[in-house]
Amino acid sequence: MRAYAAYFPDQSFLLPPSLADLIPAGDPVFFLREVIAKLDLEAFHRVYRAERGRPPYDPQLMLGLYLYGAMRRTYSSRRLAELCQRDVACMYLVGRAQPDFHTISEFRQRFTQEMAGLFVQVLKLCQEAGLVRLGHISLDGTKLRANASKHKAMSYGRMLEKEWSFEAEVQGWIAEGIREDKAENDEHGPDDDGWSLPPEFEEKERRLEKIRAGKARLEGLVREKAIEKGRDPETETVPEKAQTNFTDPASRIMKTADGFGQCYNAQAAVDASSQVIVAAEVSNAAPDVQRLRPMLEQVHKNTGHFPDAFSADAGYASEANFTALAEADIYAVIALRRYHRDEPPAADPAPKRSSGRWLQREVMRDRLGTDEGKAAYKLRKQTVEPVFGQIKAARGFRQFLRRGLPAVSAEWTFLCTVHNLLKLQKALAAV
Repeated sequence: MRAYAAYFPDQSFLLPPSLADLIPAGDPVFFLREVIAKLDLEAFHRVYRAERGRPPYDPQLMLGLYLYGAMRRTYSSRRLAELCQRDVACMYLVGRAQPDFHTISEFRQRFTQEMAGLFVQVLKLCQEAGLVRLGHISLDGTKLRANASKHKAMSYGRMLEKEWSFEAEVQGWIAEGIREDKAENDEHGPDDDGWSLPPEFEEKERRLEKIRAGKARLEGLVREKAIEKGRDPETETVPEKAQTNFTDPASRIMKTADGFGQCYNAQAAVDASSQVIVAAEVSNAAPDVQRLRPMLEQVHKNTGHFPDAFSADAGYASEANFTALAEADIYAVIALRRYHRDEPPAADPAPKRSSGRWLQREVMRDRLGTDEGKAAYKLRKQTVEPVFGQIKAARGFRQFLRRGLPAVSAEWTFLCTVHNLLKLQKALAAV
């Protein structure tokens, strides 16, 4: 029999090895530890100053755990707690601490905005490393599933129907309970008042309360929109097909590559030279066209400059957006119609002129027909679309874990922070 290499799984160490010696030299955990030490965590420390009781875990430890977990495609609090016990690199990063999943989850909920605020700090580090040049920025949106099922949504018309049905059913049970209480009082125990609904009927009452809350939510949204448009909110009616979701009311039904789903619209503006994300946000509106100007303002706020050039697909095409880009003196190329595969984003049919209304659109149409415009537009496919692929496929994030627009916005911003950290680590490793 051929001799094998020594195999003694129960062998103990005479002297315990350093965990750092057991981790490959190129592991991002070493880079991550250095970066976290450079971050300004005053916002986290400020929260802990007035507290008493057992000392909390250091914010560096908790942030390192979240960041490293995202790099390893691990987002669940329970899975992160498991990493602290089983993954050598993670054990090194957290200093052998073993926070339970309750602690991990509560930290994420408590410091939602503080964690989102790390995006700008990491972006500044990327700028210092020369990764943010703002020569060309590409903007796009991707639909990410909400932590809710589309089957938990209901239209306003259906709510009206169900509300009447459930209310009649509940009132019938109450009336029947009163009748039976009078007729068969001796059969009720001393702890039963004869008025309360039996446990099997409580579910219907709970659903009735949810339907009424959903109705009020839709009615409130209609009134808000009426006020914004200068109309009388009392005269507005809710369309019967208007829907709300009972699990995550802030999410919306949106069209995706896999059909319609309960989603949010995640936006990212990406630097073409390095694929670093320079602005990020989440919206619960499916169309992209309204997000261009807020994202452009965020790019300027985060970096201090507007880009020299800008590209986006036809979802962002509007006269107002073209005007905003022109006023910022940005060379922009935005497709004016949908096209397939490698067909150039050439001119759409000649627009009608109306008091100069189509001036910027005509400029864009002419620009897209030039060789320079076509070359600039091609950068979009190799800039922003691969970033979404890296986040969704490489790092396995296709659905938000949290609910509500503020929570998912912070979650998306944190994912973009992780993406930028990995780009920074790769760039510094190549030096």
